[in-house]
Amino acid sequence: MKRLLPVALVCALLLATSRTPFATAGPLSSVESDELQMSYSLLSSEFYKKIDPQTLLNGAHTRLVTFLQRNGIASPSVPSPHAQSDQLGDARELDREVAAVASQYGGRFGSRQLTYEAITGLMASVNDKYTVFLTPREYAALNEGLDGGNFSGVGIAIRVDDDTKLLRVTDIIPGGPAERAGLQPGDIILTVDGKATKGLTSDEDAKMLRGREGTMVRLVLQRNGATLPSPVAVTRAVIHQPSVYARLLRGGIGYARLTVFGANTAQELSAALDRLDAQGAKAYVLDLRDNGGGYLNAAIDVSSKFVPSGPIVSVEARGGSNTQYDAENTAVPPKPLAVLVNGYTASASEITSGAIQDNGVGELIGTRTYGKGVVQTIHPLPDGSAVKITSARYLTPRGRDINTVGIEPDIKAPDPAKNARFGELPSDTQLQAAVTYLQGKLAQAGS
Repeated sequence: MKRLLPVALVCALLLATSRTPFATAGPLSSVESDELQMSYSLLSSEFYKKIDPQTLLNGAHTRLVTFLQRNGIASPSVPSPHAQSDQLGDARELDREVAAVASQYGGRFGSRQLTYEAITGLMASVNDKYTVFLTPREYAALNEGLDGGNFSGVGIAIRVDDDTKLLRVTDIIPGGPAERAGLQPGDIILTVDGKATKGLTSDEDAKMLRGREGTMVRLVLQRNGATLPSPVAVTRAVIHQPSVYARLLRGGIGYARLTVFGANTAQELSAALDRLDAQGAKAYVLDLRDNGGGYLNAAIDVSSKFVPSGPIVSVEARGGSNTQYDAENTAVPPKPLAVLVNGYTASASEITSGAIQDNGVGELIGTRTYGKGVVQTIHPLPDGSAVKITSARYLTPRGRDINTVGIEPDIKAPDPAKNARFGELPSDTQLQAAVTYLQGKLAQAGS
């Protein structure tokens, strides 16, 4: 099977390639000058459609003018760049323009801000909502969202119950402090170190539960309507935010919800499926609702857990080159499978949905998916910022281009009510539809 570098449908984390430093243009630092020229060169060479160099330069120019006007400069002096005969010449033209603006307005706005504005306009010039500039903070947040952040806490997912306003435990992180202390999904946390949780927000509750590694927190719990006789002591530890939450539902149906397609998602899913199998799972629900995607490699690896062989996805880059990615031969023993999807199932989630549907190994249940059939690559810049560029489109195993179209489910089930919680059978009507479908499959098989 052919394999790309780790490219993401939402983002890719590629190390910045070493390159010869560009000449510094006076008012700009060498880092700023490098970032401008690198951004131009990357966009002009990697964007999945051919673009006019002057259009790119005009985008940066327009953004600079708009920024200055918005900040009190009625008639800003911004030179108009002109495309040269080669890519390097165009990149230097952009550098010269921003340097000229920085010479005049850098004392007021800072050369770094002006550089960021120019790169933002450069990316916007291609009229692709996925091709954008990311500040260092935005890039760090994107990485944390995909790969999970580390924090010191007790290892639970929580929410405030809409009716009682009490704090409910929705998921337990396997192997974490809460699991070791005996907490269970569905437990109600009445107090944290003597402070009542009723009426607090989930964020306020989370702050109470987090703390320095090795410190202890005491929880008064309510389970199945009865308050436990003694507080439960939990020792905080460093927690890695998981991307897979799994538990066994009634009737031997294993439920796994994926929040993102991150670097560790496939391994987390494998571990979750092993646990569910050990608990007697006879069928699976894979919940991809509200999952906006992640790494391409993660989508291939997750799909390979259910697709034993054959194509997973084809990626078509600029110029028409096409690379097919096949299953990794890591599939679990086949069981009836339902995949929950909705209008926010996007990107890498749609690759997995399309692979499962086209290979006939499971049924998609829910509503039509988002329809993001293009691939982005992220290139880090020297100061911790990055540019995200749409570099290819993808096709499902049957050659379907789902961009802006989405994937229709095999079994349509309307979205649950607004106050419903994904994964909770009493209110999650789409999960109810999946369970009903799987129960029927198990009955047919004589289970």
